[in-house]
Amino acid sequence: MAGYRQERSANVWLSGSPRQRNLPGGTFCCMSVPPVTPLTPPAVARSASERRRTASSGQLLRVMGVAFGVAVGIGSVIGAGILRTPGEIAAQLPNPWLFLAVWVAGGAYAFLGANSMAELGTMLPRSGGQYVYARHAFGTYAGFVVGWSDWVSSCGSVAAISFVVAESVGAIAPALAPHVAAVAVIVVLVVTALLWRGARESDRTQQLTSLVKAAALLTLVAACFLLGARHPVAMANVAPRALPAGSALVAAFVLALQGVIYSYDGWTGVIYFSEEVRDPARQIPRSLFGSILSVLVIYLLINVAFIHVLPMGAMASSTMVAATAATSVFGAYGDRVVRTIVVLALPSAVTANLLMASRVAFSMGRDGLTTRAAARVSASGTPTVALLLSSACTVLFVLTGTFDVVIALLAFMFVAMYAISFTAVFVLRRREPDAPRPYRVWGYPWTTGLVLAGSLTFLVAALVSDTRNSVIALLLVVASYPVYRLVRRFT
Repeated sequence: MAGYRQERSANVWLSGSPRQRNLPGGTFCCMSVPPVTPLTPPAVARSASERRRTASSGQLLRVMGVAFGVAVGIGSVIGAGILRTPGEIAAQLPNPWLFLAVWVAGGAYAFLGANSMAELGTMLPRSGGQYVYARHAFGTYAGFVVGWSDWVSSCGSVAAISFVVAESVGAIAPALAPHVAAVAVIVVLVVTALLWRGARESDRTQQLTSLVKAAALLTLVAACFLLGARHPVAMANVAPRALPAGSALVAAFVLALQGVIYSYDGWTGVIYFSEEVRDPARQIPRSLFGSILSVLVIYLLINVAFIHVLPMGAMASSTMVAATAATSVFGAYGDRVVRTIVVLALPSAVTANLLMASRVAFSMGRDGLTTRAAARVSASGTPTVALLLSSACTVLFVLTGTFDVVIALLAFMFVAMYAISFTAVFVLRRREPDAPRPYRVWGYPWTTGLVLAGSLTFLVAALVSDTRNSVIALLLVVASYPVYRLVRRFT
């Protein structure tokens, strides 16, 4: 949901929607399912009387625009991971031009993914994210698995991000350091209260927090360029690393690209709100591409700023490049500066991922894949029960400390969800060739095939690099079928 939802724990800094999403695509791609009745977006509630009917009929308000779509994309993608990940990339590619090139390549890959997702989002403009496409293309069970995986992982990501914020608050205010969990819960509850007020207020909150995030990060960029490395002691005794050659260089670029693509994860933010966007046919594609372009520009500026104050060897040797860069600029105050940036930047990721989780729960409730109460919507456009369920799940993860385990187990599912969505483009093109498609994939089938191949490659990489958790995730999918049958029976 904030890359790879790079909140695999409170100590693993977020780089995207808290999100490196996955889900076993191959399992459903081969399923034979009957045609699903095309989904029709609910009617738009505009007048006061219509809003009252909305509260009882489970419809959302169509009040959001491109500004929200871009803001929720920035909120879910950019997290504290960008403050850490450049060090890992520099270790693979200790050359400034190749280092920057791989960030551009990652952005280009995200653009290709958005190219395919935009067709699905405009063809099926229903809130709920990739759950909607899995259910429509591959059947209710596929939607059940994708939806629950997405919802649980989103709640886990919100818990992890809130925990990171709380740790930074504790570092700035030592009196709060022993109460990290309590501060994290307060963060979740405050954001929940803001989102409870309605769709318009949620829109404004997301835009404001994303603007603060961008301003905080760009302030660090400006400081690097204007003040320079005034404290080079931070870079002392760091030997430069040799650039690999030949096949080793290709392998290093591929590994670096995998990390960068994870850092872009979360760019799908706007599709979770498709029926709340005023003009889905135009605004969903613009939001997808606009958010990716904004993230790409911010990422490049941050990395160029780091290169300006740090040699590549120092970046490659740092576990938190932003802290090393800030120390070279601000000296002893560098850690406090980075902690402050985290406190200012991450609330937008909390907001984005909690909003997204509530929309998944809402959509599944409307389709009878969880409690029907989750489909209740207030007159102001808030799916109240879905929001409360998402907040409660998040608080439970914070208090039990289990978000680390949840995110690790569902990491495989994150990527697989992309594989399912990209496969859905092929399936629906064949099965519903005449369905309205306000946006059609540019370069189809080659561009969609490329990002699908990339997703499958990442699935293989996940199996190899984290075999235990990936296998457990697949076993959970198998074990979910009896649960699915039980849910269908009672809902």
